[in-house]
Amino acid sequence: MSGTGNCFDNAPMESFWGILKQELVNHRHYSSREEARRDITEYIEIFYNRQRRQAKLGYLAPASYLHKYYAELLAA
Repeated sequence: MSGTGNCFDNAPMESFWGILKQELVNHRHYSSREEARRDITEYIEIFYNRQRRQAKLGYLAPASYLHKYYAELLAA
């Protein structure tokens, strides 16, 4: 982390929260906190971390990127 008050320290998390709200939370109504917790956990663990294409990974899903990485590592 850089010095105190650097506006770029929190940018990745702010981006994540914005994506979460835009893609999931703003389109649903939850009747309980438990329901919201389950839905958000499923979104993060199943979709965001495994399937959603990400620009930093060359527009591949993390699972695809990991598979490609290890395939190239074994081929070398």
